[in-house]
Amino acid sequence: MTDPTSPIPAEIDRLWERRDTLTPDDGHARDVVVAAVDLLDRGEARVFQLDPDTGAVRADERARRAIILCFRVLDLRPTEAGPFHHHDRLPLKADFPGVRVVPGAIARWGSHLEPGVVLMPCFVNIGAHVGARTMVDTWATVGSCAQIGRDVHLSGGVGVGGVLEPAGAVPVVVEDHAFVGSRAMLVEGARVRTGAKLGAGVLLTGRTRVFDGLTGDELPRGEAPAWSVCVGASYPRRYPGGEFGAPCLLVVRRLEPGETPDALALQDVFRAHDTAG
Repeated sequence: MTDPTSPIPAEIDRLWERRDTLTPDDGHARDVVVAAVDLLDRGEARVFQLDPDTGAVRADERARRAIILCFRVLDLRPTEAGPFHHHDRLPLKADFPGVRVVPGAIARWGSHLEPGVVLMPCFVNIGAHVGARTMVDTWATVGSCAQIGRDVHLSGGVGVGGVLEPAGAVPVVVEDHAFVGSRAMLVEGARVRTGAKLGAGVLLTGRTRVFDGLTGDELPRGEAPAWSVCVGASYPRRYPGGEFGAPCLLVVRRLEPGETPDALALQDVFRAHDTAG
């Protein structure tokens, strides 16, 4: 069921009901879908956003449907970005007000980048929302419909997973003021809370076990706690063939709300736990 308050027009729901019959020859359907995704591109609609009262992730199912319908009503066509040539159903993003786009960066139409974002040579997929003053560093990827907050640093090679289907799937959410270390992987509904700092190579899914290294307590799965410093670790798990180390996330330090260690101090913490940011 879709949200009646969605800024995406209700015509998308009617097209969705007959999606198996749609083709690129249906000009009306194409115009409706393109107009809907243009709203995402401009930031006037979002596939997911956080409830300001509860912090829960709210989905605009109509927005997600509009994206999926693109693959029904848009045909493959050549596109160009400087000397680079592409052949795809979705064009590249064309409007970047207030955004720095370094050569080699790719952002797909239907993603939204707030002013102050810096894109190094990276990839941002359709439906993603990237907040103001966030850095998406070299070879980082922001998957479809991922939600990245403001003043975030996604370091080189970070992989943020995407989600379009199935309905009800939860996106990766990285909240404001977070830092994600090089080659970290955030997928399948992972959540990085406000101000969290993740070391290099962290693997976080929506089901990853999380432990507090200071108390030994187990924390909510799939979440890097707010204002914490976290590294990748493992815990013993017994299988029929023996006992092996299963990946987990380990909180090694708590920060005061609003505290942002300088780069050298953060590197020292990560190095103390055999990882670098």
